[in-house]
Amino acid sequence: MKLNIVADENMPLVEEIFSEFGNVKRVAGRNMSPADVCDADLLLVRSVTQVNESLLAKASPKFIGTATIGTDHIDTEYLQQQGIAFSSAPGCNADAVVEYVLSAIFHLAQTQGFDPAARTWGIIGVGNVGGRLQKRLQGLGYNVLINDPPREANGDAGFVALDQLLSEADVVCMHTPLTREGDHPSYHLLAEPELKRLKPNTILLNAGRGPVINNADLLTLKKLRDDLTLILDVWEHEPVVDPALAAVTEIATPHIAGYSHDGKIRGTFMLYEACCQALGIKQTKTLEDFLPEPAIKQVMVNGDVTALDLIRLRYDPYRDDRDLGRTLHEEAEMRALSFDRLRKQYPQRREFSSLQVTGEMDETLRQQARALGFKVAADSKIP
Repeated sequence: MKLNIVADENMPLVEEIFSEFGNVKRVAGRNMSPADVCDADLLLVRSVTQVNESLLAKASPKFIGTATIGTDHIDTEYLQQQGIAFSSAPGCNADAVVEYVLSAIFHLAQTQGFDPAARTWGIIGVGNVGGRLQKRLQGLGYNVLINDPPREANGDAGFVALDQLLSEADVVCMHTPLTREGDHPSYHLLAEPELKRLKPNTILLNAGRGPVINNADLLTLKKLRDDLTLILDVWEHEPVVDPALAAVTEIATPHIAGYSHDGKIRGTFMLYEACCQALGIKQTKTLEDFLPEPAIKQVMVNGDVTALDLIRLRYDPYRDDRDLGRTLHEEAEMRALSFDRLRKQYPQRREFSSLQVTGEMDETLRQQARALGFKVAADSKIP
């Protein structure tokens, strides 16, 4: 029996991956309506669609999937009450977000003239993204502080208090989900009192959820403290970006940290796997069936190359900063449309692991390249 599949218009390869199940209808995710999903057997969304009783009032889907790590846009309790199978895609774009962070800091290090290895890094939220970032930073030999009260409450070790992290870290990276209730809500986790604890010359990076930082308080503080450097990929009132805050942000991007081509395809494929399991359908495809060969898949280097040179072959965050910057003079409604357009028309970006590095490199570069996530050819030479 053929199924009706409704999918976010920006989700890649849905037709190719889900074709065996039935017909696919593409819909604009942010404007998805009850009429769009009324006949859906499978509903595939991203973070811009609020999936709740209002959206599903006239629908009876068998399976709903979101190709995202976060689920704050899904009323999971309602889906459970209705007996609707559900899956997110935890980790699908975690590596892409980690590589956004590394790319931003390594580019910034060259701009500001500092050594990332000489800075203390703080990670707030060590789930799929924060945990992988911690692993890569420690692989580079960096000093890393971590804060995650929910995980600490579960008995995990190695955490520091938020106050300590904010007062000791030179680079603060936000990677928490957005929660408003429970013992450890993350909504406005950093507001005026917490932001004032940031040490001089701190770099504050948010590639998690916009509202975990009070954006109004952040703007006020930035006006008083020019020593702070902001890198923001997420915003409190998306898709409307505050142009005043963006103007004082060193790297301002339109919620694309996780937008690697690999991560997008992986997200769609993870929903395919979950759907097969939920509906009792035998899986016939693998992720490798859908990952294309990169335009540049191998690079031969000599002793003069740097880690930043390798990073630039995969990603330059200042490109996305420039693209968003060109939209900030527009009226609020147009800024919102431009924000979504930049996401919809985002150019293909491959992950570090899709590039193999070969040639002559010293042990420092070899170790850096591996820790960052590049593939280092076994036959590469040490000069």
